[in-house]
Amino acid sequence: MPRKLFVTTALPYANGNFHIGHIMEYIQADIWVRFQKMQRSEDGSPVDVNFVCADDAHGAPIMIAAEKAGKTPQQFVAEIAAGRKPYLDGFHIAFDNWHSTDAPENHDLARQIYRDLKAAGLIDTRTIDQFFDPEKTMFLPDRYIKGQCPKCGAKDQFGDNCEVCGAVYAPTDLIGPYSTLSGATPVLKSSEHFFFILSDPRCVEFLEQWVGGLDTDGKPRLQLEVANKVREWFSVRENADGSRSEGLGDWDISRDAPYFGIEIPDAPGKYFYVWLDAPVGYLASLKNLLDRRCIEAGEDGLSFTEYMADPELEQIHFIGKDIVTFHTLFWPAMLHFSGRKAPNKVFVHGFLTVNNGEKMSKSRGTGLDPLKYLSLGMNPEWLRYYLAAKLNAKNEDIDFNADDFLARVNSDLVGKFVNIASRAIKFLPEGKLVASDFDAHSALTSKSLLALVKDFYDSREYAKGLREVMLFADQVNARFDAAAPWKLVKESKAALAAEKSSEALQMFRVITACLKPVLPALAEQVEVLLKCAPLDWINAADSLPEGHLVGAYHHLMQRVDPKQLDALFEPPAQPERSQAAPEMIANGDRQPSPPPSPGGRGSEPGGEPIAPTITIDDFAKIDLRIALIVNCEAVDGSTKLLRLTLDAGEGTDPQGGPILRNVFSGIASAYQPADLIGKHTVMVANLAPRKMKFGLSEGMVLAASHGDEKATPGIYLLEPWPGARPGMRVR
Repeated sequence: MPRKLFVTTALPYANGNFHIGHIMEYIQADIWVRFQKMQRSEDGSPVDVNFVCADDAHGAPIMIAAEKAGKTPQQFVAEIAAGRKPYLDGFHIAFDNWHSTDAPENHDLARQIYRDLKAAGLIDTRTIDQFFDPEKTMFLPDRYIKGQCPKCGAKDQFGDNCEVCGAVYAPTDLIGPYSTLSGATPVLKSSEHFFFILSDPRCVEFLEQWVGGLDTDGKPRLQLEVANKVREWFSVRENADGSRSEGLGDWDISRDAPYFGIEIPDAPGKYFYVWLDAPVGYLASLKNLLDRRCIEAGEDGLSFTEYMADPELEQIHFIGKDIVTFHTLFWPAMLHFSGRKAPNKVFVHGFLTVNNGEKMSKSRGTGLDPLKYLSLGMNPEWLRYYLAAKLNAKNEDIDFNADDFLARVNSDLVGKFVNIASRAIKFLPEGKLVASDFDAHSALTSKSLLALVKDFYDSREYAKGLREVMLFADQVNARFDAAAPWKLVKESKAALAAEKSSEALQMFRVITACLKPVLPALAEQVEVLLKCAPLDWINAADSLPEGHLVGAYHHLMQRVDPKQLDALFEPPAQPERSQAAPEMIANGDRQPSPPPSPGGRGSEPGGEPIAPTITIDDFAKIDLRIALIVNCEAVDGSTKLLRLTLDAGEGTDPQGGPILRNVFSGIASAYQPADLIGKHTVMVANLAPRKMKFGLSEGMVLAASHGDEKATPGIYLLEPWPGARPGMRVR
């Protein structure tokens, strides 16, 4: 039986444009969905996949932003939603439906789920003390309260969960809380709130089984590392800081007016907390899609209720690791105890960093703006391929490295893939394929490649799958080069040249099928070029017949231009500071100054804010060593990098010389190589080696620069005082 899949990505909050993290998640899910849609059962039936998302439209942040903009929340959200299409179309992300959590379907479904949970005895009301901003005269939503995390001590954490240790807590648990709206210290006021009793033994038992359980395919529904993390919330334990974790706590699901959201039934002035109705938006978007299809299909349409009742239906969520708690505890329990099916799988991915793990920062030119990428004429499928070539089934962070991006795309997609067609078509007699059999002479056959790559796609091991595809492309290119059809033609062996070229084109078609989920637009061009039916996992295994006429070759893909990458990461021009009076907001009040950081320190020393607090254990993981710069030289092909040869006091090699390390550093604009030879510096000694275009980098040297390098240029390599020796540890 063909699979029946309901697939979603996390709902983006409708208070701003998409960022590159959204695009990465959507690309990951889109590849998986496209792979599934290429599958067919033996009778030709396709896999039934519905891929939906929606704008997360509710909550105090949107209400406050709309008020400042002089708009209603609905108007504010509508304008944000209107800007989604260029991103989605631009990167070939093909949702079957895009909706909003403020739509009627979501209002109805959220209220019904609440009623069902209440009927199950899992809703309670309690009077609680809640923070109130005396200057703004409103109860403060969790995200508008900051303070020190009560679990790990990290500073400037939000009122509902810690972004450093992942702890979930009540805002009243924060140490030194302050209002992010006014900077005022909030006061406690009593208010009646509604709670989902997650501590009920029924919920605990169900969630323990669900988190550690297997899906119908016999595989875990959560990645091992995710399941292990979630299990921590079940146990009563003593933490390293002396605090006590009490296991699953009850979940506050209500907020007081004024609030933009869904009003709780029979509770005037009380609204659902946005994290209750937001995931319901997955169901609401699907219902909107199926209702429209029902109208179009008439009596033959499948209703939302019928669709969700199908026991074969698989519900799949793609999310980031920052929202694991909501999707693996609250959401499954909400669904199960309201009489609905819990998710089959929750696939969790990591974050995207830039250029060797650096955090995104537009002002520093390390932000990757999706629309800027497209506006520079950069092919969206370059990015789709590059991200896919790094994504795997774990929730690991992945890094966008500009040099690696250029090398990988130009080598794999242009040099290995499209190069096959550009060279082979010219040797076909009258553009027609002749009989050939690549598989008879190949260690890895086309059918075995298709089967292998299918398994990797299904398990989200995209990087492994694409690695196999490119190894196969290497094999095809090597056989073509060995045959040398251009020489065969000169030797009056045109028939043999046509056979070898036909063989290469047949395999080019197989490779295209393997890449189609990642490169849908390019695959469509290839299907037109080869004049073949749309490729899927069944017909790709069948060769095109002898005598099949292909089209005239046209250029399929350009190479990445280094100038495009330079422009992509060029920091935006900094606006000149005005000497006028402070800006006034719409209601005539003075724009509140941002609250001071704890301890009274300035907010952006050196042009950027102090990073979140870490513990001494975190710092101890980084092994900083004194290193002697034995040699330094410019790097051919790079204007930014210097190649440093470092002695970190690691002993001697078999020849009796010091063991040396090779490190690349982006300091060429500040130093001449000869000036650094013989100097000492500080090196991160336990950083994982990184393979770069120019060689292997075996560490990182430390240098200082201002956060706004355009306004305050300069890079300053760290140099210890005289007396420091290679190998000494910096503590």
